[in-house]
This record gives sequence, C-alpha cells and structure tokens, in this order.
Amino acid sequence: MLKKSPQALAAGTRLDRYHIVKTLGGGGFSLVYLARDADSGTQVIIKEYIPSKLARRARDGQVAPRSQAEADRFNRGRMLFLQEAGALARLKHPNIVNVFTFFNANGTVYMVMDYHDGRNLQTYLTRRRGRLSERFLRTVFPPLLDGLEVIHHQDLLHLDIKPGNIHIRPGGHPLLLDFGAVHGFPQSRQTQPGQVISPGFSPIEQYESNGYVGPWTDIYSFGATMRACIEGKPPPSARERHERDTLKSAASSFRRDYSVPLLELIDWCMEVDPELRPQSVAQLRPAFYAESEAPATGGEPESTFDRLVGSLPWAKG
Repeated sequence: MLKKSPQALAAGTRLDRYHIVKTLGGGGFSLVYLARDADSGTQVIIKEYIPSKLARRARDGQVAPRSQAEADRFNRGRMLFLQEAGALARLKHPNIVNVFTFFNANGTVYMVMDYHDGRNLQTYLTRRRGRLSERFLRTVFPPLLDGLEVIHHQDLLHLDIKPGNIHIRPGGHPLLLDFGAVHGFPQSRQTQPGQVISPGFSPIEQYESNGYVGPWTDIYSFGATMRACIEGKPPPSARERHERDTLKSAASSFRRDYSVPLLELIDWCMEVDPELRPQSVAQLRPAFYAESEAPATGGEPESTFDRLVGSLPWAKG
C-alpha cells in the first residue's frame, strides 16, 4: 500500500474545478494525484510541484520555501515546472502523456493530464523479475521511440526515462510519463539546477555539472530501460561504469534468449561515452528492424491489462 506523503493534499481538496480523490505517488520534486472533474465527473491525473527539500506545505494548503535561502531555487524550479507544463501541452502524440491544462494555485503549479487504464511497467518488471520477452520489447519500445523523436524535434528532452515512467495501456500501447526537464539542447547541466538522477538509467553527462545533454542522453536511458526489462534490475550507475566498467554486454549475456541485433541495439544505446551512442532517434530506429519489418501488435486492443499479459509472452521460459 502506498504510504501517503505528509505533504500531500487530502482527499476531497478542491483545486480549480477538480476534486482530489487520492495520492498516487511522487518523487523529490512533485506529487501526483488521481482527481475528478467536478463538472464532467471525468477522472484525471494532477501533478503538483512541491520539492520536498526546498518547500513545505502550510496548514492552509499553501506551498512555500522552507527558508529564504531556498527561495531562489524553489522559484527557479517552479518556473521550470511551468515551462514543462506548457511544453507538454503543445506536444500531441499517442505515446506521450497528454497535458490538457495547467494553472497556478497554493503558491505553486499544477498540471492536469489524461487518466488511462493500465499498469506501470516497473510494477510488472518487479513482479516478473525481468525476463520480459523479445516480442514484448519489440511491441512496446518502438512506439516510445516515435514519441521520443517528437519530443526531440521540439528541442526538448525527457531526462528521466525508466520503467517507472512508462505506463502500459490495454493492448500493449505504451505511454511516456513524467518529464524531467524541458531545456533546449545541447545544454550544460549547469543550467539545470536540481535535476533528478535515476541511478542505473541516467548517463554520465547528467552527473557532471559541465556535462552536455542532448538526444543521446535520453537514448542511454532508453537502452538501460530495455536492459532492465531483460535483467529485472537497474544496470550499474553510469558513474560506476565511468570509473570502472564491469558491466558485461547484453549481446554476450543474453544471446541464448534474445536476438543479437536487439541486444546490440541495447549495448549501443548504453555506451558510457556519449559520442559513441546513437546521436538521434533517426540513427537508432533502423536497428530495431535489423532482422525483420516492424512487428505487428496484432488485433484490436485488449479490454484489460491482464488480457494483454495473456496475449503477449512477457516472460521467457
């Protein structure tokens, strides 16, 4: 059961025209709620900017910096969150979460997104301990790559691709969630204060204050996410790999159960040196179809996620 954050808004709280139903989760910089439109009754997802290390919630619901010393960082982060909301509201793609409105309230910013049935990829990855099938990987990840290309064509980056930020809808249709930043690229990490690092999924340039991020940064995280689907755990952190890389290649470790072209694609994405990775989605995409044409997802979408699990061989053996 989800342990409710002491910072979270209570069920029943009114935000604009929405009522909070429950808290779904959150990280170091935001909280996520299931809510209901008071006018239409439609369920929505609301994301609230509330960085736990920089801000606290008062009894009246207002969010404010913990101290004057933290005010500049809080305000800077709030501005970036607002930019993220505006950028996502302009991005329309079937594999990118749809933000349809955003607003200021309680001294902070909220973005409102479509609600979709389905399950988080990390949930099933943990339950199955990895070993998700090649058919599953070839069904789910190419559409995510298409969405990522749309993001990059807008000179934006995700910067936090990982299983926990991928939602699988009925029929196996993936949705990319929770954007980490909306900075143009190439861009120095010095211009991104407070960027969240996801060990195992964030590449070395996200750790370095003078590292330059770009499409190659998201591509590393994309490959690491695919490897986690096979191995059942995050890869070693990029910092560890940069100091001493002991990670065996996917092509040598998993070739008994997966095709070599797919494994080589993962290894290419996960090169520690940014210049050795694919520099764009366009450069990476052909590697997905090295053996065959684009895989068919087959038939109409399943009515429930559990039927999807039955229709796609998630696990090997």
